[in-house]
Amino acid sequence: MNKGGGAASGGGGLGVAGSGPTAAAAVAAAQKQKALIQRVETDISQIVDNFSHLVHVSRVNDPPVRNSQEAFMMEMRAARMVQAADSLLKLVSELKQTAIFSGFASLNDHVEKRIVEFNQQAENTDRLLARIGEEAAASLKELESHYYSSALRTAQNLQP
Repeated sequence: MNKGGGAASGGGGLGVAGSGPTAAAAVAAAQKQKALIQRVETDISQIVDNFSHLVHVSRVNDPPVRNSQEAFMMEMRAARMVQAADSLLKLVSELKQTAIFSGFASLNDHVEKRIVEFNQQAENTDRLLARIGEEAAASLKELESHYYSSALRTAQNLQP
């Protein structure tokens, strides 16, 4: 039997820093982790407890009535062990699904952040290239004016 309760979708143990949606998600993840740990502890303790009772009841006695009672107890304890083990398997499955889906969500968030960063870098590069182009054009214009007004050029134009 699962006394841990609740559907399990795991989250890492995150420290709460700041406020807003991220802090709320961190608190929710911490609470979910605590519930999952409690659920695991409950299921494992049930398996161990039922196994110890199963071993205790499985001793051989002579009276047939007592043996039938013990057989019933053994079946009941074995069924409880199976239920607890099944609960643990479901928990593992839920954790795997959560890891996959939250992994995709965090991957998408990371990709979106990188897209924003690269777009900012592209804008900065475009501005830098535009400024370099303007400076190069101004320098070229200045050099042309010096060249065309230089004494050396005017002296070359006068000589045939």
